[in-house]
Amino acid sequence: MTATPLPRDFFDRPVDEVAPALLGRVLVHATPEGEAAVRLTEVEAYAGPLDPASHSYRGRTPRNDVMWGPPGHAYVYFTYGMHFCVNLVCGPDGMSSAVLLRAGEIVAGQDLAQARRPRSSVRDLARGPARLCQALAIVREHNGLDVCDPASTLRILDGVPADPATVRTGPRTGVSSAKDTPWRFWIDGDPSVSPYREHVPRKRRPAGRA
Repeated sequence: MTATPLPRDFFDRPVDEVAPALLGRVLVHATPEGEAAVRLTEVEAYAGPLDPASHSYRGRTPRNDVMWGPPGHAYVYFTYGMHFCVNLVCGPDGMSSAVLLRAGEIVAGQDLAQARRPRSSVRDLARGPARLCQALAIVREHNGLDVCDPASTLRILDGVPADPATVRTGPRTGVSSAKDTPWRFWIDGDPSVSPYREHVPRKRRPAGRA
């Protein structure tokens, strides 16, 4: 796909403005096997040190270093010991806010995405943040890539922005802190949007168990 990526100033805004504006945009990843792309249908905003649910709430660490700027870069992290998730950094340097890409519709490279997720239905190929990364083959080595650079293998393209009348907002999925903040945004009625899941605390193992 040869379309021009979104400019950096698109991301250099408050995260709750960038997040809904990303709906309908296209994330494309070029790999040696070919390109695959997803039209974004669901995202979540996280506001850095101002947001108890953000990875950067307690300060800068080697893991979240990319979040601190500049905007327009990918923050990729590993979760639950098995999955990668990708975020796009927003705001000026030092704000450490980012938008989690939660779900989308595969619009290019469907055969590639299907090969990476062979047991998945077409609807579910990128329906959820971990599935989106699997379908596009996004892993730790892509942390820090500049999605505004036309030469980058991971780019965010203009696409067709979602009609504001179709955008819905509600609590973020699976977070325990600031769980009622309505910063999950999605395209109403799109089949690729993932189901909402409220945070359920993990049960601690009894003392003395391995």
